[in-house]
Amino acid sequence: MKLSRRTSWFLTAFGVWSMIIWTTFVKNLWKDSGGQAFTGGDHSQPTAFFWVHLLLAVTSFVLGVAIGVIGLRGLRAGRREPAAG
Repeated sequence: MKLSRRTSWFLTAFGVWSMIIWTTFVKNLWKDSGGQAFTGGDHSQPTAFFWVHLLLAVTSFVLGVAIGVIGLRGLRAGRREPAAG
């Protein structure tokens, strides 16, 4: 399957965006002071809210990396093809 250059750039940008967003989300989740992520603000007692959102973030991060890799591979494959004409 061939990806257009535009699609490859979009997938690459989406992968980078996902890495930035979900890394920031996990950092903010860890710093939670509202008591939703940890009981009593103690990091040794994570709540179900913490585990669900951590799983969501890790899954989204991994999928974002996979999509970004597909985009990068599309860009590299397009560079190797000789110009038509």
